Parts: sequence; structure tokens; C-alpha cells
Amino acid sequence: MLGIGTVHAADKELKVGFVYVSPIGDAGYSFAHDLGRQAIAKMDGVETSYVESVPEGADAERVIMNMARKNFDIIFTTSYGYMDPTLKVAQKFPNITFMHCSGYKTAPNMSAYFGRIYQARYLAGMVAGKMTKSNILGYAAAFPIPEVIRGINAFTLGARSVNPNVKVHVVWTKTWYDPATEKEAAKSLLDVGADVIAQHQDSPAAQEAAQERGVYSVGYNSDMSAFAPKAHLTSVVWNWAPFYTTVVEKVRKGEWKSDHYWWGLSEGVVDLAPFGEMVPQDVRDLVNARKAEIKEGKFKVFAGPVKDQSGKERVAAGDVAPDDMLLGMTWFVEGVVGSNE
Repeated sequence: MLGIGTVHAADKELKVGFVYVSPIGDAGYSFAHDLGRQAIAKMDGVETSYVESVPEGADAERVIMNMARKNFDIIFTTSYGYMDPTLKVAQKFPNITFMHCSGYKTAPNMSAYFGRIYQARYLAGMVAGKMTKSNILGYAAAFPIPEVIRGINAFTLGARSVNPNVKVHVVWTKTWYDPATEKEAAKSLLDVGADVIAQHQDSPAAQEAAQERGVYSVGYNSDMSAFAPKAHLTSVVWNWAPFYTTVVEKVRKGEWKSDHYWWGLSEGVVDLAPFGEMVPQDVRDLVNARKAEIKEGKFKVFAGPVKDQSGKERVAAGDVAPDDMLLGMTWFVEGVVGSNE
């Protein structure tokens, strides 16, 4: 069934808006989304605009409402905390297509979308597990929501698949973008012996902290090697262009429908950045072989047996965690050190 009011004449210029939670110059999450926006801006008959650094909550609703009143055809809201404001505005403007990133609520004219970034997190964990000498990996993380917890778990599973002695220590910053806070979180992890720092944060501050201490790091969102070339093993990266161009074409042709979209490695939305020079060839080969298996559907990141921190079996041997479990994940896997709150 088509979403209400989603049929557009092929020759009509589409107005497409984006709402970002952080600055687009941060080399992080919003930067990656904006590269996707730039890709659709090059399409014929598409006009795009964006608002950056929009706080989650009332400010977000105001910005989304403002776009809707200007008769945008598609509005992408790219942060988890924009979910309820997006839904509220979508219900008032049934002829506009709304796309909310990383949430779970939908409406006839509103879809939820995200990428299976946990697949790339698993691969990065394999790299970290092979490169650590202390067997302590640090993870500077934003908020304890399923998206972030799922990523930490995948990273841990990947690391422990190649090094069962690894522990992943988690520090919560309670912010998506605050370079000073992110750097302090990384330093606290370095102080407990972590020799690889990973992150679910929007700035390269954790990468810089790792380089300053002479240890390794794994970036997020975009290739962060330029910020810490001596530390950077790889980055877990987004490539939103394939998805955004597909959505625009579907809306233009009247083929868009409300759904939960969750693309991964096989669709090209998530990936690893090039390996740093310090990553040995055997590690690269190992990771690339597993990457191919994930792409082909031969390997599932959350295939059982999977135990939680307390040792309780959450996914039995022979089973694979279903998407609804992944989307609602609030528990840590075995090997994670830290609170899930």
C-alpha cells in the first residue's frame, strides 16, 4: 500500500529536507548523513536543505514543523530523539513523506530506517581483538539505548571471536557530540589499561586521546584516520547515498510505502574504512573473509550461543537473534564491563 499523498509527478522538483543533531563539519554522524544529502542534491529535479545542531525535543519539533509548513516533499530526521517530534508533525501533514533514522515508530506517511552498523562493528571488534596486547578494549559511548548497546555487543562478539580473553570496558558520556567530554571518557578508559579505544560518538576526540597516549583506536561514522593517523586501525563508517537516492526515486515514482528499512553491508550502507598501515595482512585477510560471509548471508553476528553479562543464555545455539530482539536490546553480552544504564 502506498503512503498517503506520496505520488509525485515525474517532472516535479522534489524538496528534500534534513535535520541533524550535530554539526556537519564534525567528521561524524551528521557529516556522514550530509554526504548522503549531497548525493541526492546532484540528482535531476531535487532541491535539498538542512538544519544542523538541532537539540532533541521541542527544538526538533519546531524545526521539523517549519520544514513541513514550507511544503517539503520528504523530510529526513536523523537522530533517535527526533522520533516523537517527527511522528507528531507527520500526523499533521499527511501529504509529506517523513523518514526517521534509528527509531521504531511509523505512520502511513512515516518510515523508520537505519543501517545494520552492528555488522561493521563486529568486524572492527575483530581488528581490535587481534591488535590489543592488554586484552582491555575501551568504548566511549553516548547513551544506553538499543542502537548503542547493540553496537557495543557486536564489537565485543567480534573481538572475542578472535581473542576470548578480551574485555570491553564501557564509559557513558550521555551526549552525542561534546568533544571535551568524549576525550575525557577516552582518557578514563586509557587509565584502566585499554590499548584500543572505540567509540559511539560524533567527534574524533577519542581518536586523538588514543594517539596522544600511543595506543590504537577505532573511529566511527566516517574515516577518522586523518585525526589520528598513528592510532587509527579502521573506522566503522556509514554510506547513506544508496539509501537516500532509493527513497527519493521511490517517492518520485509513487512507489514509496511506510516500512522499517534496515540495510547493511550487502546494500553498501555500512562498511569499514581502509585499514591503518599497522594492521598486519593476516588480520586484514581474516576480517575481509568474515565480511564476505556477512555480505553473503553465511554468517550472522548474533548467532547463538550468546550469553549476557550474568552468564544467562539469551540466544541458544543454532538460533539467530531476530530483528525485534536486536531493535530492543538493553542487555550487554558476556565480556562487556560496565553498566547498561
